[in-house]
Amino acid sequence: MLFARLAALLLLPLALASCVLSPGKFTSTLTIDADRHFAFSYAGEVINAEADNGATTNDGDDPKQAAREKARKKAEADVKNRALAAALSKEAGYRKVAYLGDGVFMIDYAISGTLDHSFVWPFNIDAEVILPFVAIELRQDGIVRVKAPAFGDEGSKGAPAMSGMPGGEMMKGPNRLDGTFILDTNATIISQNEEAGVQSAGGRNIIVWHATPALKSAPTAVLRLGS
Repeated sequence: MLFARLAALLLLPLALASCVLSPGKFTSTLTIDADRHFAFSYAGEVINAEADNGATTNDGDDPKQAAREKARKKAEADVKNRALAAALSKEAGYRKVAYLGDGVFMIDYAISGTLDHSFVWPFNIDAEVILPFVAIELRQDGIVRVKAPAFGDEGSKGAPAMSGMPGGEMMKGPNRLDGTFILDTNATIISQNEEAGVQSAGGRNIIVWHATPALKSAPTAVLRLGS
């Protein structure tokens, strides 16, 4: 499975200075046409979910020493996060990457192309990004599977293959998750897990997931493309 393979690959640098990113407030749209054209966009907050961004201290520390240590760790985290912003901004599709402080980034990302391969976002080799927000798996016979692991409660536990593995404790619950994920397609929808179902407009099918901590199942859909 794509997600199991991705989990194994992405866990390799986890013991290093990897970045566990999670969504905050956002709007994201994925358009998939039956002729294999696709477009993906994400606009909103991205949060470095690494524990307190390195700013925690021991409760038994001297108050003044603890304050200095917290300030030092926060400064280090800010340097790392600014470096992360610089790494992401070099990647095609990022129209805006701004670090706002306290581990919060403002992202404007958009990309389009032909769906002749699988697609995962975000993934950046330099930034060593862990846990994809959205993944598209292209299968045989024009079947496409879409899953957004980070847009539901499943995202707090990481991909299934990460369960119980080193680094799993870094996967914090998505308590700041507040967004909308839209799938817009004219392909045949084989299955999807949004309770409100599919809306039709202008000959297209639209599914809207409201991504909050209350969404227990990650947005998922299976499509069949045209010949």
